[in-house]
Formats: sequence, C-alpha cells, structure tokens
Amino acid sequence: MTSKPGSSPEEKKDASSSRLSNASTGGATLLIGLQVGSRALTFVVNQILLRYLSPEIFGISTQLEVYSISVLFFARESLRVAIQRQPEESEGGSQPKDGKVPEGHVDARTAAGRMQAIVNLAHISVYLGVAFAVLLAAFYLKGVEGDVVILETKYFQAALKLYGLAAIWELLAEPCFVVVQHKSLYSIRARAEAVATLLRCLATCGSAIWASRNNHDLGVLPFAIGQAVYAVVLGVVYYGGVWSISSKGGFHFVLTPIFSSDASAFVFSYFSRPLLLLGASIFVQSVVKHVLTHGDTVLITALTSPAVQGTYALANNYGGLLARLVLQPIEESSRNYFGKLLSTVDGPPPKSLLLTARKNLLTLLRSYVLLSVCILAVGPTVAPLALKITAGSRWAKSGAGEVLATYCYYIPLLAINGITEAFVSSIATESEVNGQSVWMLAFSAGFAGAACFFLGFLEMGAQGLVWANVLNMAFRIVWSTAFIKSFLRRHGSNFELGETLPNPLTVTAGVAAFTVLNRLALSFDGGWFDFVKSGSVAAVFLAVVVFSERAYLLGLYKSMSGIP
Repeated sequence: MTSKPGSSPEEKKDASSSRLSNASTGGATLLIGLQVGSRALTFVVNQILLRYLSPEIFGISTQLEVYSISVLFFARESLRVAIQRQPEESEGGSQPKDGKVPEGHVDARTAAGRMQAIVNLAHISVYLGVAFAVLLAAFYLKGVEGDVVILETKYFQAALKLYGLAAIWELLAEPCFVVVQHKSLYSIRARAEAVATLLRCLATCGSAIWASRNNHDLGVLPFAIGQAVYAVVLGVVYYGGVWSISSKGGFHFVLTPIFSSDASAFVFSYFSRPLLLLGASIFVQSVVKHVLTHGDTVLITALTSPAVQGTYALANNYGGLLARLVLQPIEESSRNYFGKLLSTVDGPPPKSLLLTARKNLLTLLRSYVLLSVCILAVGPTVAPLALKITAGSRWAKSGAGEVLATYCYYIPLLAINGITEAFVSSIATESEVNGQSVWMLAFSAGFAGAACFFLGFLEMGAQGLVWANVLNMAFRIVWSTAFIKSFLRRHGSNFELGETLPNPLTVTAGVAAFTVLNRLALSFDGGWFDFVKSGSVAAVFLAVVVFSERAYLLGLYKSMSGIP
C-alpha cells in the first residue's frame, strides 16, 4: 500500500501502519520458525555432546560464549536500536535545488541517502568490535588468573582467540543485517542464519566426535571451531544475498560520504548526528542491560565451582529454550515495528498511530500472560522430569532439575519484560534513555546484592541465582510499565493492566493443575509413565484454557490472518 503524492505526513504514516504491522507479524513468524529449526538442531547436537563432555567443560564453554556475546552486544546493540528509529524511506527523494551532488556522495534526502546513513552507522560496530574483543579478552584472562581448572583446559587460549576473531568476522556482516532489517527482508536473514547454524552444529559435533574416537582431548576447542564456521558462513551468505540490493537502491555497503544542505546533520559527512547521539545514549543503557542479562554467569563464575557452573548452564539452556525460540524473535520484531511506527525523527507520531501501538502492545501482553499461566501451572513439575529423560540421570542428580523448575518462575517475567522494554526503547527520548540507564544501574546493583546473598549467605547455589534474576526482572517490569503509562497519559491515552488479565476460569484451572501435578510428583520415579500422567493433566488444563479464552483466541487468530 502506497500513499498518494499529496498526502500529509500523518496520512503517510497512517498508510504505512498496516504494512508495518503485517511485515512485523510475518517477520516474527519467519524468525520463530528459524529459531525453532535452529534450536531443535542445536538441541540434538547438545544431547550428543553431553555424552562426551563433563560439566566442567560445559561450564567453561558457556563462559566463552558469554565473552563472544558480550563483544557483539557492546559493539552493535545500541546502534541497532538507534537505527530502528530511522523512518521508512521516502518514495524517491528530491535533489538539491542546484541539482548538484558532490561526486562520490549520496543525497541525504533520497531513499538511497537514508539507507546509506544506516549502513555507515553499522560500520562503527566493526571498529567497536575489534576494541571490545581485545579489551574483554584481557579482562576475562585477568579474572581467571588463579583458576587452575580453566587455565589447564586443553586449547583454552586458542579457543578464546578463535571466539574473538569469529565475533569480529560476524560484525563485518552488520551493514547487510541493518539493510535486511530495515527493508523487512526476513527471508534473507533466515537463509543466512539457518545455513550458518547448520554448519556450526556439524562443525562442533563433528570435531568433538572425531577427537573422542581418536583419543584426542580438544577441551573447549570444538565450540570455538563451530562459532568460527558460523561467523564465516553468515557473512558470506549475507553479502551474497544483499549485494544486488545496494546497486539497485543507489547506496553502497562500504563507507560513503552523504551530502546534506545542513552541515550539522552528519558527523564527518558520514554518520547521522541524531542517530549517533541516540546510539551513544542507548549504549550506556545497553551496557547496564547486558550486565543484568549475563551478570548471572559472571557471578556464578566468581562464587561457584565449574561443576555448578555447568549445572546452571544446562538448566539455563533448557529453561531459556522458549525465550530463544519464541520470545526473542517477537521482541526483536516488536522493537523494529514500534520503532518505525512511533519514530520521532520527523516529529511526534500522530495519535492514531499511538492508539494502534497501544492496542498491539496490550494484545501481546495478554498473550504473554496466558502463556505465563500455562508455564507456571505445568512447568515446575514437568520440566525436571523432562530433563531426566533427555539429559540422563547423571545431569538430573547434579541438581539441574531443581534449577530448571525454579527457572519456570523466571520465564514469564522474562517474556513480559522483553516486550515492555521493546516499547520503551521505541518511544524514549535521549534524556529519558539516560534516566532509564540510571534506574538500570540501580537494578544492576540490587541484582548483584541479591545474588551474593542467595549464593553466599544462603548457599542456594544455582537456584539462588535464578531467584535473584526473578527479583531483578520484576523491578524492571514495574519501571517499564510506569513509564509506558506516563507516556500514554501525556498523549491523551491510557494503559489499563486489567485488559491484559485472563478470565477467572483460566486462573482457577492453572491453580488446580499446579496442585494436582505437585501431588503426582510425590510418586514420580522418573519413568515414561510419569510423563504420561503429567501430560494427561496438562492436556485437560490446556483444553479448559482454550474453552475459557475462546473469544480472545479467535479474535487473535482473525487479526493475524487478516480476516475481518
């Protein structure tokens, strides 16, 4: 759907709202499908690797993964969020009044100029990645100086270097990613990530099995090899899929100067000043947010043994499966959708778009609340049983089952926080982002204090760390909700939490299912028959939920399917 040539800016935004919503829904669906496929493959590979790895090796590999994630997050996350504030490209673009653009430049007022601005900004991620790869590696090595288990692990140093190089190589594909994301070309992204994930799994599993059969101890090197393969393949497939887009669109994937009549609009004629300043503000918040997200790994590394770290890592991988498969793609697509719909680069968004965003936010939250009821009713009892069957009795005896049961109380808060913070990141001004960073810093300190209390004083082990995460996430949700309510109130709307609550019958069924499953768990012996009994109770519960929420679920289906 395109707007008429004489349409006002508000009419143009209204016209693009439906298209953005459809693209966001389609993108989320495709990304969920990608995550399901890739995680299913990764799950199978991990089940194979569990037969060859000790909890210590698994714990160390998790630390290296956090190092890689940290490099990527610090280098690109804030810039990605800022780039998502860039509005949709215009349907062409006017040339300068004198008709001249300096040779080698792209006109800022055209669609090509807008795309070049975000591509140029993505290049900063590469330079930041090199700096963070070196800096964080030095900090990590300093932190494990006295840990004999880690330092004497075979090929540890080589694996760390390989993880750093893989992160830098992955960042080289960032210009492609921002173009794909901005143009909602999710099929290209899905293809790149699917191929890269497949080859990473084959490389990791293949090298581990080869080493075992030939009596070679590769330590954590198989994970590093897999990560390097992933990064190389991702970059190759991305550039192969989008190279033709730049030639047709009039922009370039290399750094290219941008011409603008406003000299202050771009820094060194390359980087959009508003997006750069916004990215710098978000960076501070991103650092704190990352510490909150992965601070549990840092704390458990400092306060527990590698064996406990491996137990927590396994429970975290299983417990976070839903978050990675479904919640993360929805959060990412929602941030992209809300960022474009409520973009303030060209002025405040019209009220009609605010109402559309509010409606979609409430719909997402109610869906998450329903999902939360299901997880809380069934998860704490069934999750440990499933872990024993899939991972084996050795891991079940390590305490991972109890940690996984506790994790079920964390997932609903993780889901709700993800969508509320995605909305906040789309509407917050630069000063509001700075204010949020201060609150995030306070939450970070509170999380660290709670974790030290649970781990050190109460000696709750990995379970204590999960409970510290629960408290932290609850406070973040309260803050985000208060911010959204204040924002909508300032713009003549409201945000009623009552609209997100399920029907009373749904809640009653959830309490009943939780009670019955807890009673059944007293007689569980870990066999398949326990799974059948639990599954029967869960099936009855889900049937009641579908009946209770039939009107809402039918409306949601029609909305997603485009049925009037």
